Amino acid sequence: MKVGYARVSTSVQNLDLQMDSLHNHGCEEIFTDKVSGAKDKRSGLEEALRFVRPGDTLVVWRLDRLGRNMQHLIQIVNDLNERGISFHSLQENITMDKSSATGQSMFHLFAAFAEFERNLIQERSEAGRAAARARGRLGGRPEKLDNKELEMLRTLAANGTPIKDIAQMLGVSRTTVYRYLEK
Repeated sequence: MKVGYARVSTSVQNLDLQMDSLHNHGCEEIFTDKVSGAKDKRSGLEEALRFVRPGDTLVVWRLDRLGRNMQHLIQIVNDLNERGISFHSLQENITMDKSSATGQSMFHLFAAFAEFERNLIQERSEAGRAAARARGRLGGRPEKLDNKELEMLRTLAANGTPIKDIAQMLGVSRTTVYRYLEK
């Protein structure tokens, strides 16, 4: 049985193109989501993965409709294959089935691409942080209190003003006051 899965990122987008393609490919059952691919919780995908049985083929319009990233895509497809379920992407015309030599090769290529993607992301992130540091930016969350407020906080605390009152005066939580006092 061919089982389809279609997803659009927002509720204003339309599933028609994907649905038509999946129906034309012979999908008997189609599950859908209207949610960003970056979200972990996608009820339509979860239902589709529970629904498919050994011998079935899960069909998507394009690879990016299924996984959040290459690593996630590989994880899903590997899980399917371990259960005896094939996978097919219509736009890329890719069929993955571990029972064939071609399918096994595709999995190895996908795994290599996933590792490559992970390494590129790490390299770009580190390069961006290094460039920011070179410009004097350290990153992280901005400080809640400036130097003048910090001086006032320390003076009030040294004079025995209750932490609750200091926090209220400065418009911060007691935890923030304690954190600044520890610095």
